Amino acid sequence: MVTPFRADGSVDLPLAAQLADHLVSQGSDGLVICGTTGESPSLSWAEQHQLFAAVKEAVAGRARLLAGSGSNCTAEAIEATREAAALGADGALVVVPYYNKPPQDGLAAHFRAIALAAPELPLMLYNIPGRTGTSLAPATVSSLLDLSNVVSFKAASGTTEEVSALRACCGDRLAIYSGDDALTLPMLAVGAVGVVSVASHVAGPRISAMINAFLAGDHARALALHEQLLPLCTALFSTTNPIPVKAALELCGWPVGAPRLPLLPADEAVKQRLSETLAALRPT
Repeated sequence: MVTPFRADGSVDLPLAAQLADHLVSQGSDGLVICGTTGESPSLSWAEQHQLFAAVKEAVAGRARLLAGSGSNCTAEAIEATREAAALGADGALVVVPYYNKPPQDGLAAHFRAIALAAPELPLMLYNIPGRTGTSLAPATVSSLLDLSNVVSFKAASGTTEEVSALRACCGDRLAIYSGDDALTLPMLAVGAVGVVSVASHVAGPRISAMINAFLAGDHARALALHEQLLPLCTALFSTTNPIPVKAALELCGWPVGAPRLPLLPADEAVKQRLSETLAALRPT
């Protein structure tokens, strides 16, 4: 979920609550608060906690809530994950440490320390090497499955091969989610169970319908919906996320504001592409 900002750059908590309610009504089974799309790197921990509390009140148990609690500092990630548990999160999204590029044994130690510090809180490990500079190997993930709260994985390496490799190492013990809207259907075909979505901000019912059609065995319907969604998925990543999705929400009547620096608002070319793509998508 994006983080709405006012014109002065402050977090718009009432609008965040309204958007959360809307996303759940549009078919999202859960919301990630303060992940990549929520601009967690430019939010203070206090802002993140306030956001989570506002969304939790608005959703009122109608969807699972995951708090982004990752950090490149293990001690900071432990503290944030414990705080997520204290705030009543249903789970935490914990990203691979970024910039410091730990080896695989360091990654294993990092995630093990977090899991042991909040054993009651389910964890979704988040692999996005294009942003972190390091990739969490499937064998490393498998080594963590003795921890009862390591339960799911957001696969954002950009390949279906990652899902296949995780399935080979972990089997059904790990719930794998696509971290790339455009790859949701291909990843479902090789064993993923859903998507942590950006496009659901503006196309939630269609994404939900695609996943449900695939799970029901109606693969032709799922493929047709995938093909309808693909231009939107491509447009939403025409520049750095969440720049395009915030522009798309503005075009749909949600005044979520510009991203915080160092991200800039979408330029006119991106806005025009999104406008045309949204207009083409609306007919069913």
